[in-house]
Amino acid sequence: MAKKARTPPPPRQQGPKKRDTTLPSRRSPRSAAISGVLVGVAIVVAVILFMSLRNKSSSNDSITPPTAAMAAAGCTLKSVPPLPPTAGKTASYHEDSPTLTSKVKWSTDPPSAGGHYPLWAVWGFYDTPVNPRRVVHNEEHGGMIIWWGDKVPDSTVAKLRAFYDESPAGMVGTPYPTLGNKIALTAWTGDPVKYNQRQDNGMGHIAICPTFDEKGFKAFRDAYRGKGPEGIPLSADQPGTGPTS
Repeated sequence: MAKKARTPPPPRQQGPKKRDTTLPSRRSPRSAAISGVLVGVAIVVAVILFMSLRNKSSSNDSITPPTAAMAAAGCTLKSVPPLPPTAGKTASYHEDSPTLTSKVKWSTDPPSAGGHYPLWAVWGFYDTPVNPRRVVHNEEHGGMIIWWGDKVPDSTVAKLRAFYDESPAGMVGTPYPTLGNKIALTAWTGDPVKYNQRQDNGMGHIAICPTFDEKGFKAFRDAYRGKGPEGIPLSADQPGTGPTS
């Protein structure tokens, strides 16, 4: 019996191919790597800034008062917080002395911290008294101030000048007649982060001394100079620099 012819199946119909509308990624492996590096750099910078601010804070928190050296020099050393700004807790200390004749109250005499004029004194050693309203601003910048009364011998003033010349950055020397035969050293320290956020006014330091003592004066300078509440480095407090008015 002859085999029945097999009818071939109908041809398979294919619909139109669907176009792939998914766009290829434009980020190459290289650009992805660069982005990763940039993110890493940003994180590192943030960490460095955080550590820098924390270190500034800790450097002030860990100040060791030169108590023994001051006592050996016959000086009376005190650390006294400044009076708060008269315009309110969140105000700037500059508002306490809008003019060079404004009445300002300080917690020590000579002043070691607190209200002051908006422009500081040019860094230097003076033969005539500098307005203390300016000088307190130098303290805010991290300065150590040497004050002496009108009865201090010229020979002692010469020793003060030699001490200043040895390391003048961030230093001011000025007569302060009412001290009589005494010499005073002052400085203002504080945490720049808390101070600039109006959370902490820092601390004023004052030593009243009967005469010049090199070891004691160096101890005071090394403990407090360059640690002002505004966090300004000593490199910005060079002799002869400052406002022109």
